[in-house]
Amino acid sequence: MSQSQLDAFRGGDRLVRIIGHRGARGIMPENTMVGFEWTLRMGVGALEFDVLLTKDDIPVIVHNHQLTSSTTRDQDGQWLRDQEPTICDLTYAEICGFDVGGIDSRSAYGQRFPDQAFLSHIRVPRLVDLLELVARPCFAKTALMLEIKSDPKAEQPGVARINTVKRVVDAVRNTGLSHRTILHSFDWDILAECQRQAPDMPASFLTQMPENEDDAGEDSALGFGAELRKARSIPELVAKAGGELWCPYVKDINAQDIARAKELGLLVVTWTVNEIDDINQAIELGVDGIVSDYPGRVQHALLSRDYHWLPTLQDKEPHARRFPESATV
Repeated sequence: MSQSQLDAFRGGDRLVRIIGHRGARGIMPENTMVGFEWTLRMGVGALEFDVLLTKDDIPVIVHNHQLTSSTTRDQDGQWLRDQEPTICDLTYAEICGFDVGGIDSRSAYGQRFPDQAFLSHIRVPRLVDLLELVARPCFAKTALMLEIKSDPKAEQPGVARINTVKRVVDAVRNTGLSHRTILHSFDWDILAECQRQAPDMPASFLTQMPENEDDAGEDSALGFGAELRKARSIPELVAKAGGELWCPYVKDINAQDIARAKELGLLVVTWTVNEIDDINQAIELGVDGIVSDYPGRVQHALLSRDYHWLPTLQDKEPHARRFPESATV
């Protein structure tokens, strides 16, 4: 049932998949339609992105639970200062009143991405907007790594998980893209609900060891890592939970765990891999895929080794391997 989705993330002989993180956050505004399309047209075959529900239960593509001051401007074009509104407290119509096309270079978050393009009049997309984009014939081979975010402040967490997963799964199924979608989360309780509601879509288990520092300007996922310290083997924990893909933080990967994951039949896709040394290490360790804010860097690292990121590139003449056709990703 899940073979086709997994194949889009499976590495092989001189093949390492590239997954654009929030599109290509290092270059384009994150989690935006302009960023997603730009990433696909550069020949990247998969996208990783984050989904939350609005007050009126519309799945939208946003990472943090709030509209952050470092990436959000009001209707007057001013950066948010005093208050960062919470996504679940706003209707989608209200969210559309904000501009998320730029990054404040003075903020700690903005200083992490000095090369990101600055655009205006860019709105938070709905999940369905991205689904409709990748449903176009020119993007027929695009795969989706859809991260579902849980609400840490939900009064009834179990009810909230059920509703969130239902809204997301319904949107994916209604656009006929379940065969190209993997459901992905740090919250393993959400993944259990995904497996219950959508057994036809593989579960991807995100992990980050709790000793790692949080990245500036981002909601923390470290609270989900407390139990990982007790595990003899994280890949075994993922396999026991019914996972088919393990997605560890790049600073946590090692040869032993990757070998054990492969013995268990898990695919290994590591996040978020931006620095050249980390990209090279991930390739050398034999991961199936690399999630990056700078997919172009990963492309160049692979090409320098005569590696590829799309299987169709291996079937072409050697000179063509370096120039994938963006219209057929």
